[in-house]
Amino acid sequence: MDGAAERLAKYRAMRNFSKTDEPSGTNGPQAAGNRFVVQRHRARRRHYDFRLELGGVLVSWAVPKGPTLDPKARRMAVHVEDHPLEYADFEGVIPRGEYGGGDVIVWDRGRWEAVDTDDPEQALADGNLHFDLFGEKLAGRFVLIHPKRDGDGKQWFLLHKQDDHASAGWDAEDHPKSVKSGLTNDEIAAAPPAVWRSDLPAAEAEVPLHPVYQPASEAELAALKELGGQGTWTVAGRQLKLTNLDKVLIPDDEDPVTKRDLVEYYTRIAPTMLPYLAGRALNTNRFPGGTGKPGFWHKEVPAHAPKWLHRWHYEAAGHGDVQQYLVPSGVADLAWLANFAALELHAWTSRTSDVEHPTWTLFDIDPGADTSFDDVLVLARLHRAALDHFGLIGLPKVTGQRGIQIWVPVEPVYTYAETRAWAETVSKSIGRIVPELVSWAWHKDRRGGLARLDYTQNVLNKTLVAPYSVRPRPGAPVSVPLEWDELDDPALAPDRWTIRTVLDRVATIGDPFAKLLDVHQRLPRLS
Repeated sequence: MDGAAERLAKYRAMRNFSKTDEPSGTNGPQAAGNRFVVQRHRARRRHYDFRLELGGVLVSWAVPKGPTLDPKARRMAVHVEDHPLEYADFEGVIPRGEYGGGDVIVWDRGRWEAVDTDDPEQALADGNLHFDLFGEKLAGRFVLIHPKRDGDGKQWFLLHKQDDHASAGWDAEDHPKSVKSGLTNDEIAAAPPAVWRSDLPAAEAEVPLHPVYQPASEAELAALKELGGQGTWTVAGRQLKLTNLDKVLIPDDEDPVTKRDLVEYYTRIAPTMLPYLAGRALNTNRFPGGTGKPGFWHKEVPAHAPKWLHRWHYEAAGHGDVQQYLVPSGVADLAWLANFAALELHAWTSRTSDVEHPTWTLFDIDPGADTSFDDVLVLARLHRAALDHFGLIGLPKVTGQRGIQIWVPVEPVYTYAETRAWAETVSKSIGRIVPELVSWAWHKDRRGGLARLDYTQNVLNKTLVAPYSVRPRPGAPVSVPLEWDELDDPALAPDRWTIRTVLDRVATIGDPFAKLLDVHQRLPRLS
């Protein structure tokens, strides 16, 4: 065995798999666009885990001081065990007592390409890999070097070359936030979204947690009431600059809703509403001039937004599309949105951590001009019967306007095309039972006044109004989750609850949808 082959064999042995163990297709040139991730990890000591996707795993180094763009700096990088690909997007905590116990954020991510070699594994075995990074923080030419004097193969150096991306004095600690959530390690540790269970298979090891959301204190709410027309308000440790607080956003002869009212409502409802928004990109319907003027959809986080807002960069966005979405994760986020005159909040049905696979399948009963609310109730009950037939759990929600939606939680293993096709089959089966109530025409003026069972909302970045969102109508009605038996309540109306009354309902009966948050169910095959 020659020297190069011997080094490669040792390298593979160090990585705990042989060449025959590799997934097919990994022995040739590196595939373009392989991922890299850097996770800021606070275990016994703070460090940065630098990981390259290669050979079906994440080849990993622990970098105590973090990567740098400074070409004069040599960062020690300790070669550690490979990690599964599923770990690349993990953000949360590893339980104390387990290997690497501590908090983890996705500090940077993107893709990498080997330079001057079509065999990056051989380059690593030779102790010298040149590669380009295309990340959100890290960019340009890097080198991993293994000094020959290092006998155990663990002590490497990570360097940045002198190129257009080089930056003297660049320090990772000056850029502490996650590129996934916008959170710091402290914030993740305080309310972890997930834990990593190393005793489980990699595909199951990330276990989501439901964070406990802080409601504003009574003292903070009292300060909001006492604030003048504008000023700085502190809530949940965040400072917000509030403006035009006495501006009427929803006119009403008896009880107009001001921006101050909207800020207070979203602040109070935040602990109940946030589980349906957290970890999801948000689309908003804004009315800065009030509902007396046309509103407009707003998705991009504006440049003037506070830095503590939690952003998500949509990597698949095309040129000219929205790049940075807000991902609400706390009460201050909702208060800021209210001050931004975002009346309606619509969250994506997939999480940013797995954007192609929704966690909800949706049915939208969209009334026509001649559709009575009794007709809507008939259609909703038929959806219940269909779900019961399939052994599925789902619940209805009044829209706050005229309709009802049915939300069905699913395991995030289906594409949007699959959930849409499934919902279409169910909807059309229901429509055949009551054809006198349903039209499949796309445009309302072609439906003859009939309702439409809209399954087309099961599409990426096409959203329905979130639970407990305000609607831009007189009285400020709210979209409210229901129990099925509430459909039999003669007092039920789609706009029954408003921002003045829904908090009492939540305080009395709780949130019916809360039980759905822990449901991960498979959709049955339809013939």
